[in-house]
Amino acid sequence: MPLSKQKPPTWFWVVAVMLLLWAAAGVFAFYAHMTVDATALAAMSDYDRASYVKLPAWFSFVYALAVLPALAGSVALLLRSKFAWVLYGLSLAGVIVQFGWVFGATDLIAVKGAAATVPFPLFIFLMAVVQLWFAGIAIKRRWIS
Repeated sequence: MPLSKQKPPTWFWVVAVMLLLWAAAGVFAFYAHMTVDATALAAMSDYDRASYVKLPAWFSFVYALAVLPALAGSVALLLRSKFAWVLYGLSLAGVIVQFGWVFGATDLIAVKGAAATVPFPLFIFLMAVVQLWFAGIAIKRRWIS
């Protein structure tokens, strides 16, 4: 028997729209990553250009896994579907694999330093956790089902 949906408070909608905008920004960043051309490559530092060229083929798939389910999860949240939780979970998995590889298999921190490279990926990870947590709260409070 499906859960009856409770009317969510106004702040639920505000948070859901903010998560949608955050996810849209992630999809835009993914698009920018996928459409790097010779001009953009030429504008990069030697290290960044070499790093981009050496990315494994699966990296783009994992990047897509980090951002596309987050966007779909945000839409599902706005549609009050509990499938948002599953989608946000996939997104979190993508974020973990993506940044786990970046920080574990490259010399990025050694070259650019932790202060320059860790804060934003850490924020992205925390946002992925928050999205999953928020969807779980919405399910528990029966705002989505």
